[in-house]
Amino acid sequence: MDLPDLLHKKNYSRDDIIDLLSLTDADDVQALYDAAYAVKAAYVGRVVYYRGLIEFSNRCIKNCCYCGIRRDNRDVERFDTDRDDILAMAKWTYDNGYGSLTLQSGERQDDEFIAYIEGLLRDIKKLSDGGLGITLCVGEQTEDTYRRWFEAGAHRYLLRIETSNPALYATLHPQDGHHQWSVRKECLDMLHRLGYQVGTGDMIGLPGQTLEDLADDILFYRDMDIAMIGMGPYVVHHNTPVGKQFLADDLDTDAGKLHRLHLGLKMIAVTRLVLKDVNIASTTALQALHPFGRELGLKAGANILMPIVTVPKFRSQYLLYDNKPCVDEVPAQCKDCLRARVASVGDTVGLGKWGDSPHFFHHTHP
Repeated sequence: MDLPDLLHKKNYSRDDIIDLLSLTDADDVQALYDAAYAVKAAYVGRVVYYRGLIEFSNRCIKNCCYCGIRRDNRDVERFDTDRDDILAMAKWTYDNGYGSLTLQSGERQDDEFIAYIEGLLRDIKKLSDGGLGITLCVGEQTEDTYRRWFEAGAHRYLLRIETSNPALYATLHPQDGHHQWSVRKECLDMLHRLGYQVGTGDMIGLPGQTLEDLADDILFYRDMDIAMIGMGPYVVHHNTPVGKQFLADDLDTDAGKLHRLHLGLKMIAVTRLVLKDVNIASTTALQALHPFGRELGLKAGANILMPIVTVPKFRSQYLLYDNKPCVDEVPAQCKDCLRARVASVGDTVGLGKWGDSPHFFHHTHP
């Protein structure tokens, strides 16, 4: 099939997706990005919605082999943000028209943590008079916990599958019974049942990952009726098992970084073509590999940005990967920077709006 026809199909097969991800000619890749941007404009609009990101704790019970705040990384200085500081950042987010925030932390499942998040959600809803949309990104929990948090005011939940290939997933986690792909999948099913807008995503350019794996990830999003996608290129953290092996194999070269950047952008574009009306984030991982990575993500079809509003003194301690952007900025600087980035693409910012995924309202959920 000719590329123009492939770019304008209504329904895409696995082979179609693989063909699009395989594009290497510069003109063909640009045509892919242009087609994806046109679909974005038609289905979700040329509007970028913010999710003010508050990374409030780096304590984690999990030991994922790629993550800088994994439990066994003894070089990390652990922190918990004071409740009043979190609420102050939430108020700043609301006052500055971000519309929504994301609460993210390392994973915990203890009763104290569960109750803390529940109270925090109610406080944030109260201080914004219900005006702030809230996404949670705090890992695998029980259905009862997810229900409590939903009833307290969270309405979106981001839980990355990392990869739809269970065998590849196993290479990213210790085989200790506490890091199972099936549990992650079941959590996504729970979130659907409870009525959340469910978000997930993968890491792109992982060791051993194939284009077939990435195509299957997109089909996983489709088959799971996912409303929002948060995916990005793999970025090394030097003090992790996966990162150490990646560096030892000399895979983190400039050429390797550029390859992962381009693969990440193609994944955004192809996901937009296939899923059309979902929300797709242009992640900071793109910017970690290229100074204008987030703008390139918007041009490739993304419509969500997550400006960091973490308390500045803790930003350097919440490093999931090396060379994370914006750790030396304060929230006002991020706001001004992102406004300029969005304007450079020709999009506008949907200030004061939740920016929910149109897909969520167009489809029936299990």
